[in-house]
Amino acid sequence: MEVCYQLPVLPLDRPVPKHVLSRRGAISFSSSSSLFGAPDPRQLSQRRGAISYDSSDQTALYIRMLGDVRVRSQVGFEPERRSSHPYLCIDFRTLHSDYDPERRVHRLLSFQRYLHSSRLLRGVPQQIPLHILDEDYTGQARCMLEKVGNWNFDIFLFDRLTNGNSLITLTFHLLNQYGLVELFQLDMVKLWRFLVMVQEDYHSDNPYHNAVHAADVTQAMYCYLREPMLAKSLTSKDILLGLLAAATHDLDHPGVNQPFLIKTDHYLATLYRNTSVLENHHWKSAVGLLRETGLFSHLPAEDRLNMERDLGSLILATDISRQNDYLSRFRLHLDQENLCMSTASHRHFVLQMALKCADICNPCRPWELSKQWSEKVTEEFFQQGDIEKKHKLEVSPLCDREMNTVGNIQIGFMTYVAEPLFAEWARFCDTRLSQTMLGHMGLNKIKTLKMTKLSYNFFNSQLLQKLQQNRSG
Repeated sequence: MEVCYQLPVLPLDRPVPKHVLSRRGAISFSSSSSLFGAPDPRQLSQRRGAISYDSSDQTALYIRMLGDVRVRSQVGFEPERRSSHPYLCIDFRTLHSDYDPERRVHRLLSFQRYLHSSRLLRGVPQQIPLHILDEDYTGQARCMLEKVGNWNFDIFLFDRLTNGNSLITLTFHLLNQYGLVELFQLDMVKLWRFLVMVQEDYHSDNPYHNAVHAADVTQAMYCYLREPMLAKSLTSKDILLGLLAAATHDLDHPGVNQPFLIKTDHYLATLYRNTSVLENHHWKSAVGLLRETGLFSHLPAEDRLNMERDLGSLILATDISRQNDYLSRFRLHLDQENLCMSTASHRHFVLQMALKCADICNPCRPWELSKQWSEKVTEEFFQQGDIEKKHKLEVSPLCDREMNTVGNIQIGFMTYVAEPLFAEWARFCDTRLSQTMLGHMGLNKIKTLKMTKLSYNFFNSQLLQKLQQNRSG
């Protein structure tokens, strides 16, 4: 069965730039599954998990601040109106201290692979050398991999020990450990090339959404796959999809959120009709790499399409604006005690919930790790806010460094997003790991509250001192 490429129907107000159409991932793969097509705007009002701006529910409000961009109208939910900044050209690299404006780099909120290919054309060597396989498993890194199932696994240290190749090394190790390379007869060279390209397609200049985050999510996913409820039920295909989805779930993330792409009239927002824009892009980019490397080319065409579809279903589940939808379904299953792990659809749903947990598990890590992640994600928010201020755009919620703090943002995230999700996960998997995660999150919340209070008191004392100086002067 031959797979063809087709573009989704686009609005007539502005076509996708021609140079985009040839880029990997910026296309929709034709399939009988509705997952592969662009959504019908008439169906948006029926989308489960929709969150409106007039909602009184605090959890919904917080999730909406993180990524939902639809407003309530007379006819239901509609995509946000386009702003007066069509295809705004903003170069995010100018925020980084190591940016050299003299260098001619042609990627703008686009594909890391395009940048990589342009480097090769200019004769610039790769930033990530293709090591001999054994070199990545020597010394301390190899010792760390022996404890990869430990929840206290320090991904930052592991990334340093692997010379910035944590995602490649970790994913390759886990696939080997499960025997998936041999079971699915994966070509070692193709697999290694795929993992190298995946790591390259993460933007290393993103404070948070980079390859280290992907490696951390993959390690967390491995911990969940080992939980008794999953380990005794999941098939080898489930495990393969779970690990690949974790490794690619934020592939080619631009370091800004969906509302930003929409209000700057970015071509990806047009391509995916303002719906799960980033998640669709991550998925299609991952499928593009699978096809470019031919990792599954030896499988029957129908099996390949099913793998791609299921991979997309997992990645799309990480859309934070659909948090309430997945959480409500999960809670209903648990209340009715009707989750049957022998049923493929139920196993897939549990995998979706596991990936969602892995994606936002930072507050559940030990304080030393959780604090680093909190600072990184907040800095990425603030960098987006800096860009919006620079270009006189409305600053997105949580992105103004003058109005928000790391503590404020993290307390809200733990209260309205992380705690409800992990409480239900603990109901499903009442294990030592689940209780450990909840325990860490409780302690981290207390420490964050104390730090926030100290920062608030320090700010007030400084302000009072300044006012007294002004009065005396």
